[in-house]
Amino acid sequence: MSDHTGVQLDRHAGEQAIAAILGFGTDVMFTLNGGHIWPLYDGARNQGMRVVDTRHEQAATFAAEAYAKLTRRPGFAALTAGPGITNGVSAITSAHFNGSPLVVLGGRAPQGRWGAGSLQELDHVPIVASITKSAGTVTDPSEAGTEVFAAARLAMEPHRGPVFLDFPLDVFGPSSGHVPAPQECDGRGAAPDDQAVARLAEMIAGAERPAFVVGSDVYWDGAWDELRAAVEHLRVPCFFNGLGRGMLPADHELAFLRTRGVLKQRADLVVVLGTPLDFRLGFGSFGSATVAHVVDAEAQRAGHVDVHTVVGDHRLVLAALADHTGERRDHETWIAELSASEKSAAADEQPLLAAGGDTVKPSRIYGELRQRLERDAVVICDGGDFASYAGKFVEVFEPGCWLDTGPYGCLGNGIGYAIAARVVRPESQVVVLLGDGAAGFGLMDVDSLVRHRLPVVMVVGNNGMWGLEKHPMQAIYGWDVACDLQPDLRYDDVVRALGGAGETVTTPDGIGPAFDRAFASGVPYLVNVMTDPADVYPRSSNLA
Repeated sequence: MSDHTGVQLDRHAGEQAIAAILGFGTDVMFTLNGGHIWPLYDGARNQGMRVVDTRHEQAATFAAEAYAKLTRRPGFAALTAGPGITNGVSAITSAHFNGSPLVVLGGRAPQGRWGAGSLQELDHVPIVASITKSAGTVTDPSEAGTEVFAAARLAMEPHRGPVFLDFPLDVFGPSSGHVPAPQECDGRGAAPDDQAVARLAEMIAGAERPAFVVGSDVYWDGAWDELRAAVEHLRVPCFFNGLGRGMLPADHELAFLRTRGVLKQRADLVVVLGTPLDFRLGFGSFGSATVAHVVDAEAQRAGHVDVHTVVGDHRLVLAALADHTGERRDHETWIAELSASEKSAAADEQPLLAAGGDTVKPSRIYGELRQRLERDAVVICDGGDFASYAGKFVEVFEPGCWLDTGPYGCLGNGIGYAIAARVVRPESQVVVLLGDGAAGFGLMDVDSLVRHRLPVVMVVGNNGMWGLEKHPMQAIYGWDVACDLQPDLRYDDVVRALGGAGETVTTPDGIGPAFDRAFASGVPYLVNVMTDPADVYPRSSNLA
């Protein structure tokens, strides 16, 4: 039976759990098979949820996080007991740092025999408690649907993040339970303080050279229309990181990619929206500029700096800024200054994007790729220096089209993200940018791409080293250790062996035609580009 409060299911706990997740619109489970979670598969099969399995739980959990990033709905990973869950811990941690609404349901050894040494008997909850919004064990089968629904709802509430529940094997017997109605959760955040928003509007209006730095939480709040209305009304230039990229199309007059250094030199007000004041943003220091911060929840307020902070749903904050009717200083001279700098920087990068010679510069790879990317292409970054070049050169035009590792910096996300991207966006280009070090974490899951018929284009920048470590170690110590990989490794052969296709490119002029073949192939295709090992990415971030 059902009513406005939900439905009563005369089914086992696995069925109830799946029904609860389906209520949020989440229609895919990412998993690796294990006997402790077969009842979840039973529920998925009976209720029409797609099951996508991988070769490693890390890939399954990264795929679930990417599903959340791409859909703004809860991503769902089902992990078997013990090593299944511990294999997913790094991906859960990435979701924690990214504020991604991820639901992880795990198996667990039977409670009735706990302590006797059952297979994979491990108390997972203390392990994941510090990297989740909630972690617990379902002990009453009649409460399974209610508990899973509550966990998913919590994952969606700002500040978003992962949640975890495990199910002892003996909880999956015949039962009946309540599953709450899906309309009980809309993912909206709290209304901001009107006075705090008014003060922020006055700061922007009174500034001579204001700028916005737009981060992932603005995307999670679905605030791209409100952002555009606010910046066009107040005439504020925008810079972006994480899922903030694409919130304004890259060719919008107020969207800037190449002139971030000008913020520390010239801006007198920097408003950071929806991203922490962490190492990526100089810990909240932008030269002499005043800094303001907009966050989606009180817990995101920065504790290490004293700045004007607005707490609330970004849609509501930005809509209020768009409605500001007070006097405003003219910002056109500032916009023109930034536009001139942006145009000059774009001109300066053209020789890099077209670089020839006997060896391949990573920048040439991006010069060729940019010519072939469609506006709705999903670009996935998994690597150090090679992926950093993507942040420098790839332009993003639509929300949800840029998936990077985030501030946790955990490599190995690439293939899992690609699995989800092709599942969610079957008609878009999907491109995975892999350093050769990062490629070692996940290429076995090309098998998953092949088995599930998920064509993507993978690009490996192959310089035979951990470049992010080798060059700095050489600069600091004059030597390096544990930085070298096998030179000229044929990662494309690995992909071919797993049922995909690919090729190795050794010259600049060979890159473009290889990309054309990759995009036309209709299969998982890896372009393995041998790059100049002497090339050093111009890194300036203070990591600590």
